[in-house]
Amino acid sequence: MKIIDLHIIKKYLGTFAFMLGLLTLIVLIIDVQAKAPRIESNGFSVTEFLIEFYPYWIVNLIITFMSILVFISVIFFTSRMANNTEIVAIISSGASFHRFARPYLITSTFIAGVALLLNHFVLPRANVKKNELEPYTYSAKSREEYIGNVEVAAQLSKTEYIFIKSYNQKERRGSGFMYQKFDKNRKLTYQIIANEFNWDDKKQHFVLNNYLEKTVRTNDTEKLGNGDVMTKAFGHPPEELFPGVLLGQNKTTPELISFIDREKEKGNANLGNYLNELHQRTSMPVSVIILTFLGLSLASQKKRGGLGANLAIGISLAFLFVFSFEALKVVSKNQTIPPLLAMWLPNLVFGPVALYLYFKRANQ
Repeated sequence: MKIIDLHIIKKYLGTFAFMLGLLTLIVLIIDVQAKAPRIESNGFSVTEFLIEFYPYWIVNLIITFMSILVFISVIFFTSRMANNTEIVAIISSGASFHRFARPYLITSTFIAGVALLLNHFVLPRANVKKNELEPYTYSAKSREEYIGNVEVAAQLSKTEYIFIKSYNQKERRGSGFMYQKFDKNRKLTYQIIANEFNWDDKKQHFVLNNYLEKTVRTNDTEKLGNGDVMTKAFGHPPEELFPGVLLGQNKTTPELISFIDREKEKGNANLGNYLNELHQRTSMPVSVIILTFLGLSLASQKKRGGLGANLAIGISLAFLFVFSFEALKVVSKNQTIPPLLAMWLPNLVFGPVALYLYFKRANQ
């Protein structure tokens, strides 16, 4: 039976590697052709992007579609084994269906373990490189949302706020800066207004130009001050103070957890994107095991229509699985559904289905 185990593991990994390589090649060619005009219009060459962007983009692609590729791979090679009566021969030799499924469990657990490691520690480092250049593959309007001028309203703590009329995310400078601090009764105690500001990366502080400072004393009198230049540090760089949508992707899991905890201490309740990112890093690898057994249950019995019918079913279920994840991300972004539940819901639905079909197939 060990020979058969190695045979199945080899088929599993071989088919998965082939599917992975084929998808990567096809998607890479299509993506480069589609984005080349935008890349070149932004002053870059396609060659630069092939070296400095696409290797990290491919890592993201592999992780995103890993569970789906596993599912289709299992259906593909298991259907071929069923059509060639290999599975009938194995079961007829005295092995139970549970014993036949053991190499599927071993291989899927191995892939899930690798995916967990990549998701929590490797992918965020790749995303840092990917996200630096990815805005230059977008349209001008979309690119502006990531590296252009935006309006900012940030909560630094339960009593401190920053408002910026126009902030350039790439250059880390802007205009219309206002910092306010309140007491526990929500009464303004301190305020700074500056016409312009910029972040000094070397000295790790903000430089405020043409500022007006106001301090409200306990007797409600005000002390006013102004000047040309003031330096002010708020404890973190702009990326942390004014976090964007992509910030969560760039942090390893320990860093992301620390960031979420810090934002909760500030009183920031708008953490749906970051919580989705955190919980998805574990739920997606677990789906590899679930979809492996779902694919095994669907494809291990020879049926009318053969490989084509099984692949059609597999691709349909894969599309449903991916669509449900993306739809739940949108719903949980504003925490209509708790992000933890949203990112685990597909597994909670597909898991019992896979378990039911597996035992049904095992008892036939």
